[in-house]
Amino acid sequence: MTLIALGVNHLTAPLDVREQLAFAPETMPQALSDLAGQPGVNEALILSTCNRTELYVDIEPGAESVPQSWLLAHHRLDARRLDEFLYRHDEDAAVRHLFRVATGLDSMVLGEPQVLGQVKDAYQRARIAGTLRAPMERLLQQTFAVAKRVRTDTRIGANPVSVAFTAVRMAERLFADLRDACVLLIGAGETIELAARHLAESHARRLIVANRTLENAQALAGRFSAYAIALADLPQHLAEADIVISSTASREPILTKAMVANAIAARRRRPMFLVDIAVPRDIDAAVAELEDVYLYTIDDLRHVIDANLRSRQAAASDAEAMIDLQVTHYLDWRRALAANNPLTALRRDATNQRDAVLTKARALLAAGRTPEQALEFLAHTLTNKLLHAPSANLRAAAQRGDADLLRAAERLFDADSETAKPNPGDDA
Repeated sequence: MTLIALGVNHLTAPLDVREQLAFAPETMPQALSDLAGQPGVNEALILSTCNRTELYVDIEPGAESVPQSWLLAHHRLDARRLDEFLYRHDEDAAVRHLFRVATGLDSMVLGEPQVLGQVKDAYQRARIAGTLRAPMERLLQQTFAVAKRVRTDTRIGANPVSVAFTAVRMAERLFADLRDACVLLIGAGETIELAARHLAESHARRLIVANRTLENAQALAGRFSAYAIALADLPQHLAEADIVISSTASREPILTKAMVANAIAARRRRPMFLVDIAVPRDIDAAVAELEDVYLYTIDDLRHVIDANLRSRQAAASDAEAMIDLQVTHYLDWRRALAANNPLTALRRDATNQRDAVLTKARALLAAGRTPEQALEFLAHTLTNKLLHAPSANLRAAAQRGDADLLRAAERLFDADSETAKPNPGDDA
């Protein structure tokens, strides 16, 4: 078995590529099931955020190319278009990568806490879809423990910074005092809630929350003394907004160029500042062509974020040392599991016996025996070899009265079923 992490992130792929590879939340259950059902795939987890799309898969030897082939086929993309953006990590590198992602060391904002919640959400979706087994279940639990320890024992989380925080700080640079600004928030997820909290702390004059589900907008608005509207009502309220921050899971743009143009005209050319931190984008890129409109995407925030990183570098070094130690611990556990797993030993022994009998059957063909004779030899010999050890052990168990082993064998081999009843000539 091999653990592979495959994907793209904000460091390797531009926004338009990340948009093409993003998974909508409603498609995730089927995607997980499809991925886990691919030949050679034992376990699967998909992490899809505004900054990254990553597959974590446990695969059998020989299936190393399956995850990438599936990802491209799922999104109907050409490998030649994406090869330069995709990265892949195997085994210890894959474990280290997941630990770094969960602790915020691989984030656009170093040490941001939001990504840990996104990893936990991905874990819950995979659990519900039934695509995790013991190895990756253990890996995810250890990931959460590592992230908690890094957050507790280092200053990686000092002076909290997030994409939402950065968006608000950028708005403050353009508006000398947010107490004079009306801010429209589109969405009702964690990112928008973080932005609302920062805006409330900065005493923004007015907050408007727009969401497809009005009840969700009302719930969020109630926590910050904001006004809630439905997405359908955006055209009537857009002109009120000095600042717009949007983060939804929509597959299509929510704000079009025409909508923003009408709003600017109604504002009598008073500038608007828009921050789109969604992937795929919520705001049509053509909006940037309008005068008096300042549109920033999530990639544009990187320049502001860079200025906030210096205080976290020393803490990041300590965190990397903790991660290296935990990678070793997990891989030691994984190797011990493989070494002591009876299924692994059983499969290895069966494979060896199959190869040996197949070699002899091919020798019979080479010696002039007919295909029927070679097939009969292969079937008869392989059956006897595979059944010899369990048959001998069950006979011995019956002689010494080992009822527990006999009952276990009935369950293991489904001996009570009609299809499992032996023929008179069977060796058992």
